[in-house]
Amino acid sequence: MKQKQKDFLGKLAMAVTGMLIFSAGINFFIVPADLYNGGMLGISQLIRTLLVKYLHVFSGTTDIAGIINMLLNIPLCFIAWYYVSKSFFARTLICVISQTIFLSFLPIPSTPLVGDTLTASMIGGIIAGSGIGIALRAGGSSGGLDIIGMYFTKHFKNFSVGRISLCVNAVIYAICAVLFGVQTAIYCIIYSAVSTLMTDKAHTQNINTEVLIFTKNNPIKIMDYIVNAFNRDATWWEARGGYTEGKTFMVMAILSKYECAHLRRELRQIDEHAFIVEKDGIGIGGKYEKHL
Repeated sequence: MKQKQKDFLGKLAMAVTGMLIFSAGINFFIVPADLYNGGMLGISQLIRTLLVKYLHVFSGTTDIAGIINMLLNIPLCFIAWYYVSKSFFARTLICVISQTIFLSFLPIPSTPLVGDTLTASMIGGIIAGSGIGIALRAGGSSGGLDIIGMYFTKHFKNFSVGRISLCVNAVIYAICAVLFGVQTAIYCIIYSAVSTLMTDKAHTQNINTEVLIFTKNNPIKIMDYIVNAFNRDATWWEARGGYTEGKTFMVMAILSKYECAHLRRELRQIDEHAFIVEKDGIGIGGKYEKHL
């Protein structure tokens, strides 16, 4: 029990750290360059700009985009609670609250830290994307389109988190092009591309991995762990070793790279001599649910 609590607190600290890094990238580089994030935070930034620059309300030293983002996430958190999972809701809530605090209180430089917008968009993308990736690696989520994507992915076969994000971001950057000029929209797209690349490099949840486990005992226990811990199916069969011709067992499953890390740790407890083979980036057809 103590080890589980320690692991939970470690992941929680890692997720909050990821949100801190993400918020630093936004407040130190993206906001001073008058650029916009994608997703729900991008919508919040657009609302912030309309309120502050055009309606002349909420004009102060604190950026209210984080607060607006949290308000927009409140109804989405209920969707996460009822339609995704309670653990996903808890992780999302923690990340959204910490993100709101960091975005609200991290100081925004009065002048850009770098000389040109292109550099700001790339550095901001590297920092912000790395932060999101770290949070995802810890099992966290910044809410917003992640929740919407998970809901639609569960209920509609042809929907995916990436597709929804792409559509919403296209609308956000089209609005940026109309309100602030095409050049601003182009820099936002560059930032988004760099941020997405860094997120993919930093987290492992959406990398599909084929797993083959060779064990001389306990194939059923390994199967039970995969089914109960990850809500995945698996297949096992009896085989013969080519060198010793001794009896062995093979267990095969499709997991995310993130889930594989947990499986390797558990295998040390079930069968420390088990041999595991992983093949990343495989194509999958049929019924396979991505877990966030």
